[in-house]
Amino acid sequence: MKYPVNEVFETIQGEGTFTGVPAIFVRLQGCPVGCAWCDTKQTWDVLEANKVSQQQVIAVDGTIGRWANHDASSLLAAFTEKGFTAKHIVITGGEPCLYDLSELTSQLIEAGNSVQIETSGTFEIHCHEQVWVTVSPKVNMKGGYKVLTTALVRANEIKHPIATQNHIDELDELLTDIDVTNKTICLQPISQKPRATELAMKTCISRNWRLSIQTHKYLDID
Repeated sequence: MKYPVNEVFETIQGEGTFTGVPAIFVRLQGCPVGCAWCDTKQTWDVLEANKVSQQQVIAVDGTIGRWANHDASSLLAAFTEKGFTAKHIVITGGEPCLYDLSELTSQLIEAGNSVQIETSGTFEIHCHEQVWVTVSPKVNMKGGYKVLTTALVRANEIKHPIATQNHIDELDELLTDIDVTNKTICLQPISQKPRATELAMKTCISRNWRLSIQTHKYLDID
């Protein structure tokens, strides 16, 4: 199965449980969710006019929304060709769960990698059982998609962007009937704003949750 890939690059994971871990990011093209604060809006549309060669997307894009079809074999070959050494692969987007990721994640894991998916939780998650699933629930976004209970149940980590108490209340409502005993709950201040950070810290301390800071933005890396 081929997937529309926007960009592939090696860096350090800057958020959530795997903060600080060397990682290869595979960013897929396509997302109808419509988050107002999205910093990868170039991934929203899969336009035939922006289709390029496989080699062209093995680099950071960030502008034109280019994409190329890749499967697991071509991605693994590209990792080797580029000399990537990280063994943790993050499949992100866009919204990666627009696609059935079972084949891709299975082959990446069989090749000796750990795999993480970052998703909004608004589409069914199809992947290998060993994949670490990070759901960052997107509530009441422009696209009108609902956060799925099945996505929250599958999640290993629920990482919620917050700016105000309303965002925490939204998360509480989402988790009302979800067993979070073995899940990591992270609060991530939107845009590192001081008031949001203070609120996130206070809430994490009171509930024994985890604070997720976008360290890659402080370090000015991708």
